[in-house]
Amino acid sequence: MQKFLLLLLFWGGGLQAQTIWVSGAVEDSISHRPVSGVQVKVMDDTANVVTNAFGLFRIVIPRATAKLLLTQNGYLPKEITVSKSDRLLVTLSPVRKDTDPIAMAKARSKMLHSSNPNYGNTSMGIHSFYNETYGAIYENKFVRTDSHPLSSFAIDVDRAAYSNIRRFLRLKEPVPVDAVRIEEMINYFHYDYPLPLAGQSMALYSNYTSCPWETSHRLLQIAIRARALETDSFPASNLVFLIDVSGSMGTPNKLPLLQAAFRILVNNLRPTDKVAIVAYAGEPGVMLPATPGDQKAKILNAIDNLNAGGSTAGEAAIKMAYRIAAEQYIPDGNNRVILATDGDFNVGLSSDEEMEQLILQQKESGVLLTCLGFGMKNYKDSKLQSLSSKGNGNFAYIDDLEEANKIFAREFGSTLFTIARDVQSEVWFNPALVKSYRLIGYENKILPADTTMKSEYNGGVIGSGHCSVALYEIIPATAAPVEDTLLAHVRITYRDPQDTTVKYLPGIIPAALKNFDKASDDCRFATAVALFGMVLRKSSYCGTGNTDMVIQIARHALGDDNGHYRQEFLKMVKMMRKGKH
Repeated sequence: MQKFLLLLLFWGGGLQAQTIWVSGAVEDSISHRPVSGVQVKVMDDTANVVTNAFGLFRIVIPRATAKLLLTQNGYLPKEITVSKSDRLLVTLSPVRKDTDPIAMAKARSKMLHSSNPNYGNTSMGIHSFYNETYGAIYENKFVRTDSHPLSSFAIDVDRAAYSNIRRFLRLKEPVPVDAVRIEEMINYFHYDYPLPLAGQSMALYSNYTSCPWETSHRLLQIAIRARALETDSFPASNLVFLIDVSGSMGTPNKLPLLQAAFRILVNNLRPTDKVAIVAYAGEPGVMLPATPGDQKAKILNAIDNLNAGGSTAGEAAIKMAYRIAAEQYIPDGNNRVILATDGDFNVGLSSDEEMEQLILQQKESGVLLTCLGFGMKNYKDSKLQSLSSKGNGNFAYIDDLEEANKIFAREFGSTLFTIARDVQSEVWFNPALVKSYRLIGYENKILPADTTMKSEYNGGVIGSGHCSVALYEIIPATAAPVEDTLLAHVRITYRDPQDTTVKYLPGIIPAALKNFDKASDDCRFATAVALFGMVLRKSSYCGTGNTDMVIQIARHALGDDNGHYRQEFLKMVKMMRKGKH
């Protein structure tokens, strides 16, 4: 609870003089844990907000004093009187099991009607995501091997789609189809494939099994495991935090969560690292010049003093951040811009194509890009995805403080330290054994078959210790020759972080088929996640697959499950099945 109150205190510090705000935290009266999803409404006014994952809220009131109504399923409604600049700690009492639910509903309705004459035209809770943007995804179809034996795609380990989907499911909202990028769901999880041998950057693994949702089909899983840097051998980091403080970031689940996330990252910095902070709204400004990583109090103070307001000048801010990163450039170091925003650029260049070109101009500077998405309702996933893919970068969506801890603490090395860039996969299928194939996911990363590391067709990045997994669904040839034992051969193409030399990792995939039930936990769990993505996308390729099959497969493939992320996945699937999304 102490950490909860501290978070509230630093979050509530940015009140704007021209607007009357009150801020607060809502907790359970018994457990004293934060209560998320509470609707906070100004009575006799239209203003309303919802508490974030930490139970925090901030709301505009029309005058120096006002009455607020707080409602949440499972809790008694509460009415409180607030004054200008109040920082509240509100407790809600859980509904007793013997409470009449019909009477409760009537009481809640009565209070809402009294505070809002137009209540009949509204709905409770968060209900609108209409202003979020996602890049259109058209599901990969089966490709005939005899005419197109080569499959090429860019490899990365972005994970943004998974945590974003989790956000929708927790809010009991339908998941937008284009928000479901199956490869990002699969690669959210850790897999225990062995690290490469000493002196090698990556190792290649494969599994060829029966297909659980289409018994006449097969599944091919290809996994690439990157070498893991020892913590004491991480190169020095030159980081520029590029932080969006525009008006759209003013809600509790944006800038306050962003500040808490960056605090976690700062605590992992070393004296050899340095950090500069660029904040931008109507125009960008340097909030902190390059500062050594052991001056944590100075860095944290700059982060805590950020306030939201104004328009979003993304173009000028990106140019400034890259310029500072170039000025502080560390040869053979980790030079990186970390962009944290909801993606809602509205000053200067703003279209996806314009922003892509801006990042491409910076790509060969040796400065990498990490994009962190925050917020909802006006979240621009499409922009952040395109920026990270064009800028030799990675992309994550932070929906709660636990996700920030995963990215910046548990997976600190793999998030910030790149092992290989411009990573591409080329898979040649044997027409004698494979009639047709379908890559599951990676729709926006498919490359033309004649790509030979052309600059316009860049691959992705893989971080320290990362494992990138791809799945193909295969229709086998009907009259395959018995003596033919080669299913496919693979070539992974990549560059080292600070080198332009193209390197290759070749591999052979044998045709030895394994029953799906006998496959490794990692193979089966990744398949369960892929199937869940197909169900969310309402894919025409699900066959007999459904959420029950996903649960059955995942439940028996949890493995060691460090961090309990696989268990959380099971809860998400059950949540989706219960809500019938």
